[in-house]
Amino acid sequence: MKKNCYLLLLCISLVNTNTILAEDTTIPRDSIKMSYTADEVVIQAFKKNDNISVQPVSATLITDQTIKDRNISNIKEVSAYVPNLFIPDYGSKMTSPAYIRGVGSRINAPSVGLYVDGIPYFDRSTFDFSLNDIDRIEVLRGPQGTLYGRNTMGGIINVFTKSPFKYKETNLSLSASSYDNYKTEASHYGNINNVLGYSLSGNVSHAGGYFRNRFTGKRADPVDAAAGRIRLSWKIQPQLYIHLTSAYEYSDQGGYPYGIYHAENNSVDDVNYNMPSFYRRNVSTTGVNVAYTTDNIQLSSQTSFQYFDGRQGIDQDFSTTDLYYVDFGQRQRMVSQELNFKSRGSSKYQWQFGAFGFYQDFSTDNDIDNRGTAVHTLQDINSPTRGAAVYHQSTFNDILTDGLSLILGARYDWEEARMHTVVHSLKADTKTETMNIRRQDHFSEFTPKASLQYRFTNDEIVYFSVAKGYKAGGFNTTVERDEDRSFKPEQSWNYEIGTKASCLDKLIYTEISLFYIDWKDQQISQSQPSGKGFLLRNAGKSVSKGLEVTLHINPMENLSVQLSYGYTHAKFKRYTVNDTVSYANNRLPMVPSNTFSVTADYTIKLKDSFLDKIVLNGQYVGLGKLYWNEDNKAMQPYYGTFNGKVSFVAKKISFDLWAKNIGCKDYISYYFTSMGKTFAQAGRPFTFGANVNLKF
Repeated sequence: MKKNCYLLLLCISLVNTNTILAEDTTIPRDSIKMSYTADEVVIQAFKKNDNISVQPVSATLITDQTIKDRNISNIKEVSAYVPNLFIPDYGSKMTSPAYIRGVGSRINAPSVGLYVDGIPYFDRSTFDFSLNDIDRIEVLRGPQGTLYGRNTMGGIINVFTKSPFKYKETNLSLSASSYDNYKTEASHYGNINNVLGYSLSGNVSHAGGYFRNRFTGKRADPVDAAAGRIRLSWKIQPQLYIHLTSAYEYSDQGGYPYGIYHAENNSVDDVNYNMPSFYRRNVSTTGVNVAYTTDNIQLSSQTSFQYFDGRQGIDQDFSTTDLYYVDFGQRQRMVSQELNFKSRGSSKYQWQFGAFGFYQDFSTDNDIDNRGTAVHTLQDINSPTRGAAVYHQSTFNDILTDGLSLILGARYDWEEARMHTVVHSLKADTKTETMNIRRQDHFSEFTPKASLQYRFTNDEIVYFSVAKGYKAGGFNTTVERDEDRSFKPEQSWNYEIGTKASCLDKLIYTEISLFYIDWKDQQISQSQPSGKGFLLRNAGKSVSKGLEVTLHINPMENLSVQLSYGYTHAKFKRYTVNDTVSYANNRLPMVPSNTFSVTADYTIKLKDSFLDKIVLNGQYVGLGKLYWNEDNKAMQPYYGTFNGKVSFVAKKISFDLWAKNIGCKDYISYYFTSMGKTFAQAGRPFTFGANVNLKF
């Protein structure tokens, strides 16, 4: 045991403490789940053989209990508890960019992958969904291209819903909070003779909005939403499972709470625009997983379908003057198929092979109303993409000595992107075609990965890994110059060393990792030359380096403390904008230098009482410093917020009182420039509420 504590101290000593403190200065560890039902293993082990706590990868597991304790309602709120994961909460559900270790994208295809029960979510506009009926969330940091492929250059977020073979209950939850927020959730899980499992879940919510539009006198950002999910699990034979998951979500949001930004005091004016703004979205997702398992092998098939349509109306000048209004629509139809063939058991050699294919039909229509000139610009863009991949991974255990493993993986991806753009100008009922362009391009890449791992015990390891990251190029859907129509792929080499271990008889569990990313042709979001909208361009070369530390401490039986910290130093090494402007050595935008969280849970057990226990939960979450654009002219300094919750728990009922942003901390959640002006969205204010949870 002593040698493992020495190992932890050695890894900690690798950190340059002075550098960390100079940047401003952490995020919690959740309880690791050590066992799974047979039904869960089929989904959990579709590509992975082991629990994430013993894999050579930086990972965070958030359980269903943690989701309840932290009052987490969507993926954006998850980012507060994962080191170096940043999903800014601004705008609408359409704006859900995810960044891990500085790798991410504000627009177009994401650089962090999202899977729900094995179903890939290709577009970031589908990322923000309700977390009702969720069993756990796994966040894997660093490129996962070998097993997951496209859009996983930064990492993977795996979401798993509750299994009807594990749960057999009915749940009802009612919640209300300040700012006229209400939510009802219901779910039921059951099975017939342990052969056919079924679950039904749904939720309805209303958010009154946090920011008032000075012009209309109404709140600018209300949200009405409803969602439902059905899951069927059929154990045809002891070795053969079929799982069907189908989900639907509808949301209707108000406009965008952006106001004029003042850099001198990092403040935002009230929202103040005259045109109605909104975002409405429908998302339908269905997946079928078939798995045949023996003692030695597992053959799995994952078939996935996703449809979504969204429509946005936005007062693009964000003022009371009629200058510029945009009506923008999106539609996606996606189908994917994956086959995976892998070994099982604890042999010294483990392997897996896989093949993946997809087709994504994505189209947009854009009505740009230049109200000052009475001219409409009408854009219709269809951009279908198809791709295929094959991959393999081999694991050699106990090489040279017991506990030493070598993992080698490789993937080959091929992708074809097409785009057909038709633009018309409409004035005084006269419609004139101004553009009709078809473009097509192909991308392919070989992405290898290698890891060396030494296992001291079943849950204590040290590892080193190197992997190539890749994100395909593509086309900008809205451009003003011909040279901006396409952007190149971006590539990276990623190096990581880390350890996962426990000491003092498992009173302390920790994960520590150091990483270095060297990549070229990074896809950066920039404003259009006119300031109206955004596009992607390639930067020359960039580098990101940092560390992640997670601690889980149980100093006494009823007290648990989780602490997590992420540090990222990401900058451009070469980025020439034009002959006179260079952003070399500037920090990458939208990348917090520090992410920090510490959470404490204290349980008071009761006897001879209607209540079983009272649980006290307190959290501190910090983030910053953060630059908003590549010119580094505007930034958000480090800030922290306090959250708290008290739960009164009985066998079949619980009652919660909670609060977020205790102390009313002011901060900026988003910043951008448009038409020569700077705008921002303020962070959410202090909120408080109550939940009632019933279980039958």
